[in-house]
This record gives sequence, structure tokens and C-alpha cells, in this order.
Amino acid sequence: MTKPRILFMGTPAFALPALDTLLAGSFPVIAVVTQPDRPKGRGQKEIAPPVKLLAQKSGVPVMQPQAVKDPSFLEKFYSLKPDMVVVAAFGQILPKMIIDFPLGCLNIHPSLLPKYRGAAPLNWSIIRGEKKTGVTIMLMDEGMDSGDILAQEETLLGDEETYGQLHDRLAKDGAALLMKTVARVISGKVQRQQQDPSGVTFAPRLTRETGKINWRESAVHIANLIRGLCPSPAAYTFLDGQLLKIYAAVAEPDPTDQVPGTIGNPFTDGLPVATSDGHVILKDIQLAGKKRMLMTDFLRGYRLAPGSILGSTTSK
Repeated sequence: MTKPRILFMGTPAFALPALDTLLAGSFPVIAVVTQPDRPKGRGQKEIAPPVKLLAQKSGVPVMQPQAVKDPSFLEKFYSLKPDMVVVAAFGQILPKMIIDFPLGCLNIHPSLLPKYRGAAPLNWSIIRGEKKTGVTIMLMDEGMDSGDILAQEETLLGDEETYGQLHDRLAKDGAALLMKTVARVISGKVQRQQQDPSGVTFAPRLTRETGKINWRESAVHIANLIRGLCPSPAAYTFLDGQLLKIYAAVAEPDPTDQVPGTIGNPFTDGLPVATSDGHVILKDIQLAGKKRMLMTDFLRGYRLAPGSILGSTTSK
């Protein structure tokens, strides 16, 4: 078998480099499965997933089942007779009937499995202060990111790298590693490696509470949280009872006797806020109802008294 019939399953922007790479290569993509269009924005207009738009532009048939276990979808799915299924951030748990194919069901996962199984590995690797991460091509099974590893590539995490930057970088790295792995699977040269259960960690789905800054944490932890949620959904606190999203900050661990959350005198490049072990210098923010801006620009138009405390949801 030199040219397997590949069916691609993916939904958000993270999956685009993988699909684009497959389409540009010598492997025929027979169809794309993606999530249904969803309402977004103030007008709640139906918006197509990024993967759907790329597939349509490339002339590839698209299927958008509400549930992958739906019998009518499965009938269409099997009628295509794929040899291999490739998954990249699809968004639904896949049953055994979809992952069991001659050349397997390959998944691009943006972490060094078995670390950070789950929905948000990119975010949590930054939030938890990891110094390295990577991408894994795994053979899917019925568990959550628990299948055998087919290929893995490690990369260092930048000290100031944000979730958005890491997302774009690993999406491209994952696409490149996928192509190498597909070729090895076809040639029969790929080696499977079981995941070490003792090294398993999880990256749970983000909630609104995840992004709420606790100023009693360390400066480094808070700065990592801000990086790990930038640009979306964004870490946040409250200023004079109003939601304040924070997109960039620098940790300065140094002894302080200030109450955590206390605002200090503005620097030329940001605003210091006390933490349990020092300060976090806020640099890029967005107050509710306002546009995103540098903190230095914000302070030109907002009267802020040193000694005020961030975090209260009630106005003064």
C-alpha cells in the first residue's frame, strides 16, 4: 500500500497545519470530519470551524456530525473505507469503531506523553512552569490520550512564551512530525512504545475559575498563569469592581510586607502588584468595556491610587 486513503478529523486552528501538510503531500485525504458550525459573537452568527473552511477551499468533502456515534454518520464514515484516520484536536471522544482501521488512528497531541493527557496540555505546561514540552504522535485507543507512542519530539519552552505562541509553534511541529510518522507507518518501520503509567499527569479543561488570579500565590506562579492563558481566555482580576484581564506580566520575586494584591507606584514599563513573595509587573491589560492596551497607556487615562488592592468584585 503506497497511498493510503486518509480520513482527517479536526476542528480548531491547531489542526490546520496538519491538514494543510497532508493535502500538500502525496497522501490522498478522502474526507474531513469536523464539529458542527457554532454560534459566536454578540449576534450569535453561525461560524464554521477553521478546518471546515480549509477543506472546502481544497475541495475535500466535509462531514459535521453532532455525535460521532450517530448511526447515519457511521454509515457514511465506513462507506469511505479509510485505511488510516488522522486526528488533531477534534473535540469529541472517539469510540472503538472509529479508531480501529488497518493502519490505525493517529493523533497529534501537544505534550510529551504521558505528561499532560487531557483537554488543555498547552496551557497547563506553561501554567505549571515546565521548562520543556513537545509533540507526540500516538496510536489512539479507547482511553484518554493513553495509546502507544509512535513518535515524539521535544522542545524547550521560552521563559516568556505565551499559550498563543506555543500553540502556533507546536501546531507546525506536530504537522511535520505527523508526515514523518505516516511514512513510517506505511513502510512498516514505525515502532510502538507503551506509555509509562508512573509518569501520567493530566491537563484538565479550563474553567472560568482557572483564570482568576490569587495574589497570595508566588510571583512566578502568577506570571506563568498569565502566560498560560494569553491571549485567550486570559487571566483576570478585578479593579474597582470591574473585570481586568491581564495578558502580559513579569515576575519579580523579592521580599515584601505588602498585602497580596496591593498596587505599588507605577514603573516606566508597568504596574507592580504585591504577591506572597514579591511583585508581578503588569504590562498588557484590558479593563471591562475598554480595548486591550499597554499598562503605561492605560495609566495615562485612569486614576489609580497606590495602595489600592486588586481582586475585589465590589466597587469602592
